[in-house]
Amino acid sequence: MEFSSLTEALASKSYEKIPDICDNLLLQAAAEGVAYEDDWPYAIHLLGHIYVDDINSARFLWKSIPSAIKETQLELVAVWKIGQKLWTRDYGGVHEAIRGFDWSQEVQCLVAGFSELYTKRMFQLLLSAYSTISIQDAALFLGMNEDDATNYVLQQGWVVDPASRMLTVKKQAIVTEQKLDASKLQRLTEYVFHLEH
Repeated sequence: MEFSSLTEALASKSYEKIPDICDNLLLQAAAEGVAYEDDWPYAIHLLGHIYVDDINSARFLWKSIPSAIKETQLELVAVWKIGQKLWTRDYGGVHEAIRGFDWSQEVQCLVAGFSELYTKRMFQLLLSAYSTISIQDAALFLGMNEDDATNYVLQQGWVVDPASRMLTVKKQAIVTEQKLDASKLQRLTEYVFHLEH
């Protein structure tokens, strides 16, 4: 199998492209009748679906992997553990699953990229769902210890109350730019003129 496009995506940290590249290579191998099961980078493929937050595709890929491969590739099982935690919405468990395995060199960068992205997603979730949250809960969602989580959210403008150990969420102002070009203004003027006359 030719994995150059996958290698390039990993090297350039274009992790969002990995699921499509792997899916296309898998279809190509199946169409050509090439035996690919033993050489297939299942861990990277599975993690690619997890990276783009496509848990359903990750589940279907996991179900299609032969049992013999699941039993021999411990890293693949560790990646699936991340997927299981996401499926059950065990937010703290996702971080534990990430930290709970000694990843190989080729997968480590992708796991680190996912971990960073996941922390940002969890921060956005906290931002949209809470007005106040305990430091302990924020640390759990962000996968950090309490001091690191407090520092992280303080950098985002949140306020900490040391007495109650609560964080006050600072909602970010939504900036929308309204672009009005000359042609739209001209059409609006003509429409209003037409209505008046």
